[in-house]
Amino acid sequence: MQVSDKLIRPLTEAKYLNADNVSRYRCIMRIFFEHYEKLKYWLYLEEVYEEMIQDPFFADYRMKQCQQDLMMLTEWKNLNTIQDTKKVASIEEFKNKKYRYQMTEYSVEIERLVIRLENLFIEGASLEPTLLERIRRSVERFPEMGERDKSEVYTWWTDLNNDFVRLNQNYQDYIRDLNSVRAEEMMHTKEFLVFKDRLIEYLRNFIKGLQRNVGVIEENLRLQSEELKKQVFEKVIDYELSIPRMEIEVSKEMIEQKIQGRYQSIYDWFVENEGQENEAVKLFDATNDIIRRITRYAAQLSEKNALGANRKEEYRKVAELFLRCQNVEEAHKMSAMVFGMECPQHLAGELIRETDSMNIGVYEEQPMEITLKPRVRTYREKSRRSAIRESAEQKQETRRKLLEQQKKETEKLRALEVDGKIYFDKLPVLEPRIREILLKWLSDAMESADFSARTDDGRRYILDRSQEGENCVVHCEDGNFTMPKLSIVFQEEV
Repeated sequence: MQVSDKLIRPLTEAKYLNADNVSRYRCIMRIFFEHYEKLKYWLYLEEVYEEMIQDPFFADYRMKQCQQDLMMLTEWKNLNTIQDTKKVASIEEFKNKKYRYQMTEYSVEIERLVIRLENLFIEGASLEPTLLERIRRSVERFPEMGERDKSEVYTWWTDLNNDFVRLNQNYQDYIRDLNSVRAEEMMHTKEFLVFKDRLIEYLRNFIKGLQRNVGVIEENLRLQSEELKKQVFEKVIDYELSIPRMEIEVSKEMIEQKIQGRYQSIYDWFVENEGQENEAVKLFDATNDIIRRITRYAAQLSEKNALGANRKEEYRKVAELFLRCQNVEEAHKMSAMVFGMECPQHLAGELIRETDSMNIGVYEEQPMEITLKPRVRTYREKSRRSAIRESAEQKQETRRKLLEQQKKETEKLRALEVDGKIYFDKLPVLEPRIREILLKWLSDAMESADFSARTDDGRRYILDRSQEGENCVVHCEDGNFTMPKLSIVFQEEV
């Protein structure tokens, strides 16, 4: 933060939002703003007054009050004034000073903020995967911006920043709404079950968008060279400086600091730095946590509603049955039926029915046998004895296949060597198994103090870290990954 006169001075332009006659001031400023949106920048006192009295709320409003309000707004620097001398016909009219009024730049931005706050709960926030796709496409175009015209680079840079700001604000507002007290109370109501599935599907679609795009964006940002970034940022700065501005002095250092800060914000949002989770990972975890909470609340609510509804219907049905009884004897029999058999025992088994006819009784079907086991803790089923199988041939076959696999892997690894060295920046497309072996060799060497180790077949090698500061991309059949530019150097045994 840099303390300046603009930062520490009071904002008198915002006084009209909380003054004594705030209802009149805000309505006047809204009239000016609506005309400003229609490109009508100057208004007369009479025009403002006519629009004010059209609403019944200002039926008692007077021209003198309107003039005083406009003077106060001018004093607070919400309005600029200029004397209108076009229709002056006498010295007396010139002395009366008929003015035209115009909104100041501060007032326009304040009124836009007020309108946005008024529509805050109407517009709402959202989680749109399309923003992630747009950012991914913009980041992928980063290398080609070095050859483009500075106006096109500035448009690309502005679109990227706008998409990033929208993504950041929308996800924060949407997650805040889902974690609010109002959302928590709604999740305990029956109405929540109606749109629960749509909400979960919406969140899952956003998670899919995260998984598809964040990794690509991260890799592209990591691969950007400092020279390319400097070249692109220079074009954006040149275009910014070429824009004519009135009453505003902009320095190159200020613009460069702003651009560097915005790029660093985008970089930190998508790229992990020194083991710290980036904002994309935090958003992924927060969205998953919300899905788990929604599912848990919905299950509890469904279980609670189902249990209460079933028991309520049960009691109503039992009451109807008792009301149909003709005398106490029937009521006693009904009581024995209802309460005496409340928890009947059922025998379950693998019954094979010979027919699906509903007219066949239980006693007409074949009996089913059920083996009962003693209900004691010491009971154990008898174990059947089995002979020891000879598996020497199977072991030999397994050993032979393993040796063949090792031989093939050794041949593939030898094919990667160039004069006794394996350069990771010159590797062809690797199989997953070969990649695992090479990374294991790297891990073994990194754990040693002198960065040397031995392979499984006894070959000694040392890790060449002379170009460790540079990065390279290793291509594999199941994907690519970025790593330092290292090489493995094999040493002949003495």
